[in-house]
Amino acid sequence: MNANNIPPITEDDIANYLANTPDFFERHASLLAAVQLTSPHGQRAVSLQERQAEMLREKIRGLELKGAEMIRHGHENTAIADKLQRWTRELLLTREARELPTVAVRAIAEQFLVPQVAIRVWDVAPEFATEAFTQGASEDVQAFASSLTRPYCGANPGLEAAQWLDDPSSAASLALIPLRAGMAPQAFGLLVLASSDTQRFASDMGTDFLESIGELTSAALSRLRP
Repeated sequence: MNANNIPPITEDDIANYLANTPDFFERHASLLAAVQLTSPHGQRAVSLQERQAEMLREKIRGLELKGAEMIRHGHENTAIADKLQRWTRELLLTREARELPTVAVRAIAEQFLVPQVAIRVWDVAPEFATEAFTQGASEDVQAFASSLTRPYCGANPGLEAAQWLDDPSSAASLALIPLRAGMAPQAFGLLVLASSDTQRFASDMGTDFLESIGELTSAALSRLRP
């Protein structure tokens, strides 16, 4: 082959050779002391060994930060689980079925520091038909609730359900949680959480926790059903 046709050696070729020839630096140990690199913490030259040590220290610092973040998330999850348990306990201790919607709303506001919470339930047993929590849910709202396969989170574009809140004008972000009996496609209620903070219930937030709230609320309020 003509020497002019031999492809040039690339940096990748060199890197692959060194990676696959671990004894290279054993045969050329003097290179380890001779190679000089630029420190990432300034323009001074450092040896290969010192640069490797710096890289290891940076990796350790990164692992320490990840570990601290995991611990913080663990503490936050534990705190949320404790609040969820206290909220569920209040529902279980409520003897009168007609008091359940009020207890659920109050406990969510208190335990999870949600500024405004409201709830409406429909298709209830006749003895609950005149309760305040059954009033004001139009057919459009009921259809909207049934269309939700997961909680709606986002801005308040003037949704009818926001009018159930004490101060609808201050609701900058909402979480609308449908209430269902098991896997039924039709919702029998809607839980509204609201905040003046536009990011409290952002459209890209995870909804696993809100879905749990919906399932537990639905189970508790099943006592209102025919």
